[in-house]
Amino acid sequence: MSVDKTVHNRALFLAGLKKMPKKILRNWLPDPHKITESRAIRWMGPLFRDPNLFHINRSSISASFFIGIFCAFLPIPGQTIVAALLALMFRTNLPVAMALIWISNPLTFTPIFLFSYGVGVLLLGQEAITFSIELSWDWVISQSEAIWLPLLTGSLLCGLVFGGIAYLVIHYLWRWKVIKNWDARNKKRLKSNQL
Repeated sequence: MSVDKTVHNRALFLAGLKKMPKKILRNWLPDPHKITESRAIRWMGPLFRDPNLFHINRSSISASFFIGIFCAFLPIPGQTIVAALLALMFRTNLPVAMALIWISNPLTFTPIFLFSYGVGVLLLGQEAITFSIELSWDWVISQSEAIWLPLLTGSLLCGLVFGGIAYLVIHYLWRWKVIKNWDARNKKRLKSNQL
């Protein structure tokens, strides 16, 4: 990468920091009309036509962060479906909630679930067993009795805690950014009135 391109990319990044969070997210999220008109979703009709599912505001995005991170900690297949159903039920931003479950991906699910299992063992006062994770139904069936309760307990607690932290952080960062932008606008307005 050339020096000019690096300087240009840094300038774009810094310019993006001056934008409101809503404008930044609008650039990254898919167009709601394209999603609702796609053949894969069109058959669901009014479920996905709710404008709140694509609304970008502080409360919707914060709640979507909670839902996405909570679902990322669930030790079940189909986390995407659970996140979509929760976003539909609570009428929060659907694309954000569904994107955040990818925190739990093939590279990260082992450490996430081992950590959750450890939390569950501590919470339930059980003794930890040593095991290695395999991606097979035979392993799930053979190990489920020994690890299922601590894993589920730890996963639910971790999902609630980390989802709650994400909710609060996004909520307050969004508020801070809006107040900061208002102050900058007011200072600019005062400067122009003094001239």
